[in-house]
Amino acid sequence: MTTSRFYPLLRLDALNSFVVLAIALFSALTIIYSLKFIKEKRLQYYTYIILTAFASIGVVLANNLILLLVFWGFLGLTLYLLVSMGQGSTDAAKKTLIIVGGSDALMLLGVAIIYFLTDTFYLDAIRLEFNSSLAVISYICIALACFAKAGAIPLHTWIPDAAKSAPAPVAAFLPASLDKLLGIYLLARLNLDLFTMNTAMNTFLMVIGAVTIITAVMMALVQHNLKRLLGYHAVSQVGYMVLGIGTGNPIGIAGGIFHMLNHAVYKSCLFFTAGNIEYRAKTSELDELGGLAKLMPVTYISCLVASFSISGVPPFNGFFSKWMIYQGLVTQLQSADYRIQAINILCLAAAMFGSGLTLASFMKLIHAAFLGQPNNALIRRSLQGGHKDEVPFSMWLPPLILAVICVVFGVFAYQIPLRVFIFPAVPGVDFIGTWFAGLSTLLIASGLVLGLFIFRSRGLGSFIRQDAAFMGCEPEDLDKHRITGIEFYNTIKEYGILKGIYQKAESGVYDIYEQVKKVLSGAGRFLQYLHNGVLPSYLIWALLGMIGLFLILMKG
Repeated sequence: MTTSRFYPLLRLDALNSFVVLAIALFSALTIIYSLKFIKEKRLQYYTYIILTAFASIGVVLANNLILLLVFWGFLGLTLYLLVSMGQGSTDAAKKTLIIVGGSDALMLLGVAIIYFLTDTFYLDAIRLEFNSSLAVISYICIALACFAKAGAIPLHTWIPDAAKSAPAPVAAFLPASLDKLLGIYLLARLNLDLFTMNTAMNTFLMVIGAVTIITAVMMALVQHNLKRLLGYHAVSQVGYMVLGIGTGNPIGIAGGIFHMLNHAVYKSCLFFTAGNIEYRAKTSELDELGGLAKLMPVTYISCLVASFSISGVPPFNGFFSKWMIYQGLVTQLQSADYRIQAINILCLAAAMFGSGLTLASFMKLIHAAFLGQPNNALIRRSLQGGHKDEVPFSMWLPPLILAVICVVFGVFAYQIPLRVFIFPAVPGVDFIGTWFAGLSTLLIASGLVLGLFIFRSRGLGSFIRQDAAFMGCEPEDLDKHRITGIEFYNTIKEYGILKGIYQKAESGVYDIYEQVKKVLSGAGRFLQYLHNGVLPSYLIWALLGMIGLFLILMKG
């Protein structure tokens, strides 16, 4: 849809229309979920949520760069206010504000350069080519702002901290859904409308995407806190979106945008289920959980479906969008440049390897939280009582709705999300393979039903028994030797070169926020040393300044 002449500041088209619908959906589900979860400062909380939703819609509909900057900057403030509502979240909120706010300054610089080059602020009147260094700088500045908002490397470190410290509905609303939608939407708008992309800039995006996938999923693999684990996976999945858009061909770009939508669905579902676990068990530490599947069956099923989706397991929606991104990479292999082919092969390997590691970490999550032996007094009492202890209706309904969407968007991907939302925004999509989603779903379901029938009919369940643990042929208390699966992946942290990498990561070596903070702190201490309050010191500096100024004037 073209811009209306009566409202030139706003624009509604095929690319942003479904993003507006998604923002409205996630806002409504977050408000419903929060009715029971949020108990304090409700007026402030709901005010921030509503203002965030309106500002997000303003960003998406803005056809003027100045208007977009206003809404974009306002979202940084509401993000800080919402994150700071969690207990002990002051540091995480400050870190979030500084990283996102600092990237907004880069975005302002990029917009200023665009205006200098085009003499307009209207998005539908801008089309730049990378024929000058200024054009490249403007694109990189705005792309970095998109990376910070969505959570791509190197501006990603605020997301795991905010995910752990913020209330669960805030994590589901912002780092999981809205920030991904806004950051990747603007990146797609840059690539499709504002700039004419070339091979170098597309390769830049692909490398950023591949590195984001691997580094974030490796960090997620060894996390013990449920919400922090989900935070790192929120970063890792951004890599797939950036990678798809970076392919530069319709199937890859469509896959990246579709994955943006899918991720917002299943990651919000996962954070809602994490909130349910925290609400019921009073903790989000995986070491202290276990056995929740019997107590919270709806939460368990919702989390299981979302876990399959994020891991790319067919027939769920995450598989389909990743499959489209893979096709975009394979299409790029037709390039005559062997260097481009090599980069695409490495990116494809990173994407597929990342999916495997994602599945491994969610196997750990499901086992530790829902299937393992409980190590929590509240859970044990509920299990001994023999009754279900599901959360209130308003808290299990939103994740259940999102889990259903994961299934529908996977099984009916061609008929609903692609045909209605994605193909109108990215025309010319040409699949190089065919995925029979309906038939595949039928075969998978038939296999599961047949396996369950064999299990039941042959009485295999009678062979399952629980017994005491034995050490040195002596029986021991099973509770003292519970197997959680949490420690299993810790062996990765002790393996060869990975040991040093993990140690540096945990100490903040790769955290750009921590490194900049150290530099500024050192500069502050140096200035503090110079400004010591002693009059002779100030007189010496004044004299040196006068001498320097005199030499400059004499030279001139």
